[in-house]
Amino acid sequence: MTVVNFDLNRGNEEDVPEESAAPVGIRIILADSQAIYRVGMKKVFALEDDIRVVAQVETLPNLYAALQRYPTDVVVLEGQLIAGTIDAIPELVRKHPEAKLIVQVSEADEANTVELYRRGVRGVVPRSISPDLLVKCVRKIAEGETWIDNQSISWVIEAYRSQATSLTDPKVQPKLSKKELAIISCITRGMRNKEIAYQIGTTEQVIKNYLRKVYDKLGVSDRLELALYCLHHELLKKYMVDTDPAMQPHNEPMQPLRAKM
Repeated sequence: MTVVNFDLNRGNEEDVPEESAAPVGIRIILADSQAIYRVGMKKVFALEDDIRVVAQVETLPNLYAALQRYPTDVVVLEGQLIAGTIDAIPELVRKHPEAKLIVQVSEADEANTVELYRRGVRGVVPRSISPDLLVKCVRKIAEGETWIDNQSISWVIEAYRSQATSLTDPKVQPKLSKKELAIISCITRGMRNKEIAYQIGTTEQVIKNYLRKVYDKLGVSDRLELALYCLHHELLKKYMVDTDPAMQPHNEPMQPLRAKM
């Protein structure tokens, strides 16, 4: 087996051989822009018989490449590598669900920590974490657990509590456009994106884009949650616009939602 250091500056890959007799154990990719951290973590994990570093990368594109090449159990990811790329975590989780993510941050931040867990990260740890704790964190996460400290637990609970309050408070109900409400009306009738696009006079991709925005505004994750939210909050009744027939509330029973987007 080899460990690969991806380096865009050199434009190639540097293969570093490892001991072939060592057991596979927990396979880790170290994704960090600073070589000193990669070297330090590799030395820490080298002392553990059940952990193997299969690749080291210094950029996000190189991480995607390494995950394609090497079966991976855990990724230890520098938080700075995903700064400004809000969809990086969901994309990694979607493409490589088997690779559990640990994000190292320089400073704990409530909003950032909550968002990282919300998007699928299994652990958020400080850059100053001790070697023993880092090893313990990797083992726990490799076993399928979530690594979260007491402060982060409080932040996450408070975030969900605030979200629940905002969704039920009529004074802070999210603002939805006429087009978004028309699409929601179609969703509650069990219509597919293709059918909605035809009725409204647009494309399926545009409908998908609108749905993503609606999900974010209402704090739901899929069509079923959206429909249930509408029923619970009488959303279409509250926002009904007489000039748009597609937005009139429908009294007939809601049809089963189709899984296909």
